[in-house]
Amino acid sequence: MRLARQADLNALFDLDVIAQREEHRRECIAHAVACGQCWVATDADDTALLLGYGVLDTSFFGQDFIPLIVVLDSARGRGVGAAILRGLESRALGAKLFTSTNASNLPMQALLAKCGFIGSGQVENLDEGDPELVFVKIRC
Repeated sequence: MRLARQADLNALFDLDVIAQREEHRRECIAHAVACGQCWVATDADDTALLLGYGVLDTSFFGQDFIPLIVVLDSARGRGVGAAILRGLESRALGAKLFTSTNASNLPMQALLAKCGFIGSGQVENLDEGDPELVFVKIRC
């Protein structure tokens, strides 16, 4: 995993299906890259090929927070998401690391449980009919 660069932006947009259709998502990704908060997972044989990315910031009440982990569709089920999650966790500074996902995102919930995250609440009304579940990992 390496820090994302400005030169990666188009590849990041291409691998993120939401960024392909939403300008706001592209702006968020560009901001994270510019701030040094976006990390990319690359193919071992072709480091120019981005398999996914994750963002680590402190936007959640000043706490370490992972707002996004995105894995290329064709790379799913190969441990890329877990590698990104572990990589971001290793870069977090605080005793607690937070993240969230939609209630409908069962693969992400399974990954978080496997990696030691526990439920910490939920937020209604972000996505209609699909609450945002908040998770935390206590790293003491």
